[in-house]
Amino acid sequence: MVELQTSQLDAVFHALGDATRRQMLQALAGGERSIGQLASPFAMSLAAASKHIRVLEGAGLIRREVRGRTHLCRLDPGPLASAHQWLAAYEGFWTSRLDVLERLLREDAAHSAPASRPTPPEGDDA
Repeated sequence: MVELQTSQLDAVFHALGDATRRQMLQALAGGERSIGQLASPFAMSLAAASKHIRVLEGAGLIRREVRGRTHLCRLDPGPLASAHQWLAAYEGFWTSRLDVLERLLREDAAHSAPASRPTPPEGDDA
């Protein structure tokens, strides 16, 4: 079961690794689209768009429905939630590391700040 989850997670990250596919997913977040509609913002053929769609389908990120000659795609956000959950495990790690860095930088700034000098009263040209 872990192997199945790992392979799906690999497929999700592979699919998200391409800017074109990320933009297609973003478009699908607004509702279902045909392959032609998904391809139109890019200088690509329908065949090239279909290859991207197959990668997204393989990762489980979209569902395709055929209505006559039209292939409609719809976002399936479930696998994105799994990827988010995997990434969230590292959020705590990085948050704690950045907190330590911030503390060290503040301590360093406090030690290297020059002692404040009293300002001379106005009108003194000393």
